Amino acid sequence: MTAISRALGRATEQLSKSSDTPRLDAEVLMAAALSISRDRLLLSNPNGQAPEAFYEFVERRSKGEPVAYITGHRDFWTIDLAVGPGVLIPRPDSETLIIAAVEFFADTPGPQRILDLGTGPGTLLLAALDEWPKAIGLGIDSSEAALYYAERNASRLGMADRATFRQGNWAEGIEATFDLILCNPPYVAEDAETGPGMREYEPHEALFAGPEGLDEYRRLAPQMGKLLAPGGLAAIEIGFDQAQSATELFRAQGMAPHVATDFGGRVRTLLIRG
Repeated sequence: MTAISRALGRATEQLSKSSDTPRLDAEVLMAAALSISRDRLLLSNPNGQAPEAFYEFVERRSKGEPVAYITGHRDFWTIDLAVGPGVLIPRPDSETLIIAAVEFFADTPGPQRILDLGTGPGTLLLAALDEWPKAIGLGIDSSEAALYYAERNASRLGMADRATFRQGNWAEGIEATFDLILCNPPYVAEDAETGPGMREYEPHEALFAGPEGLDEYRRLAPQMGKLLAPGGLAAIEIGFDQAQSATELFRAQGMAPHVATDFGGRVRTLLIRG
């Protein structure tokens, strides 16, 4: 057993007290400390001592800090995003929105104009632009920190000429229509239990939405109809227990949404067709 393997074992044991995925966390942090991919770490079993940075990373993680903030990156769909404090960390569940869009636009040229409301570090918009190279898009967020990362990610991914970002409050002031609208709004109830480190580290304004988690849907529903082009699709992320409550808010505005499930079979997305 190499010194790095032993260090991974000790880190896994340490992180088991504070993480649901201690071995995965240890491997990701070791790869970051070695400046290699996790795949290379697992396949090559590198020799030598674990870098000092690894132990610093593990200590930070043991206190609850998200892995993505420690490494500064998070994979989402087909892209790698730079992230940091003040920005909502992309999660695999949100890929459900992209999957729904891919299925909807199958056997078509795809969307030409894409809107991402609450874009964060550009998560959904840049994933969609990577999927449809001829599309252009607009990302809106109220957070300056989020928009800093979004613009940085667009440049890193070679999409700066196709992605525009603007600070704003949802769709206020937008007059155009879009073939694809993506939105991951805050939808966690204020008193809900959250995963380790989420409440302590991630931006509250990107997570929590009133006592029922519905406040932002109430703001979004009246705006959605005017934004969606005929034949287009709006994909809006919702909580696993919000299918009925969120659907009713959009039905009250004359829309006919239906739901899609995530990888675990849980309701995750509200779909509205133009």
